[in-house]
Amino acid sequence: MSKGRNDEAWEAIFERWDVPGTVEREGGFVISADQIREYREPRLMAKFDHRVNLPDVFLQHSLAILPVTRGDYLIGPFEAYCRFEESAAAVRRFSLPASLESLDGGRIPSESIAVNCAAASGILADFLGEETLVPTVSGRMNSDRFSFSIQSADGRELPVQVDHAQIEIDAAFEGANSLALIEAKRDLSEDFLVRQLYYPFRVWSARVHKRVRPVFLIHSNGLFRLYEYEFTDPSCYNSLRLVQQKTYSLEDTDFTRRDLLDVLRETPRSEEPDVAFPQANSLERVFNLCELLQAQPMTPQEVTAAYDFTLRQAGYYTAAARFLGLVKKDGPCFRLTQEGRRILELSYRKRQAALCSRMARSLAFRELLNLGAHKPEPVTAEEARELLRRARPPEVWSEETLTRRASTAVSWVNWLLRPQGEEEQQLTFF
Repeated sequence: MSKGRNDEAWEAIFERWDVPGTVEREGGFVISADQIREYREPRLMAKFDHRVNLPDVFLQHSLAILPVTRGDYLIGPFEAYCRFEESAAAVRRFSLPASLESLDGGRIPSESIAVNCAAASGILADFLGEETLVPTVSGRMNSDRFSFSIQSADGRELPVQVDHAQIEIDAAFEGANSLALIEAKRDLSEDFLVRQLYYPFRVWSARVHKRVRPVFLIHSNGLFRLYEYEFTDPSCYNSLRLVQQKTYSLEDTDFTRRDLLDVLRETPRSEEPDVAFPQANSLERVFNLCELLQAQPMTPQEVTAAYDFTLRQAGYYTAAARFLGLVKKDGPCFRLTQEGRRILELSYRKRQAALCSRMARSLAFRELLNLGAHKPEPVTAEEARELLRRARPPEVWSEETLTRRASTAVSWVNWLLRPQGEEEQQLTFF
């Protein structure tokens, strides 16, 4: 598999300045933007929002990179990323004020509009427990001087000094008792770079007397997922703790088994999709990928750069979207089909119904959806295996392939009919 330009450039940098050796001897390696610019633009070379986006040479040596001044970066064996907890909270329904004409809860094309909708509808006030919220600071700005410790993979505490590094705040809302700093996203990812919360937290904790509350807001498929964190030790990067997580919507999200049975009755049987049966366990992330493609077509490399995917995962998830008829390959790029664009314009319940209808074109999915609609408990992996085994004889799929495909099938069906509830999760740094 060919390497990307970032991989090639960083390999050259690591070899030229013996980065791993310096890190081993001194605990870190400081590199300037000018040094990076000899190979490629720093803005393309030093922005890795997810661990999987790190160049191979970083992953091989268990390294990460953090900005420490306006033009310098520190490379070290940092535990810089943290996994998102799975969102299991019941969906709360809110509405935009009827007098607003410029915001549409069913059409939210950007992070900034998602934040505006969350504020205007009262979602943010409910989540933060503040009666009145005023939008305040946002955009790019310089940090102050501060120091902190960060954990290494082997548990050591490593010191870091920051002096006027650039930070960016998507939105901030101040209430009577607190200042909430919002990091807004449209991609559903497994992890995030803690720096996105920690640097703004340190800057504004030193500037205001009120409690500073780091918040992630993720909008996808009509749902607003909000995560509030706190740093139990402000001087420790890895002291992050989840305070609360809630999920909201501006639409009706009650897609029931009765709705699913109606879809199955109304969907005619058709020929099997001419794309391989999917191997991508999160249907929600398949749809989220389509949302990202709504803005523009992307090559597999661009998908991996913009999303929490390896190149292999990008292949699996784009293939799954093609199986559903939502995405097509057009030269080197993936783009939405007309059907994909139509479904993205639907309301939440109609969108879920449309996804079920696309799945029901496959006989195996049709039978599995029918089984799920008649069961009070989730469909099991073994039930999915048996249905797929009947649909695909052993000479077509090996047992290993059957198991992987069954895992995807049962994940999709149970996500569509998932129960609502809350469950506590543990943070994982890496």
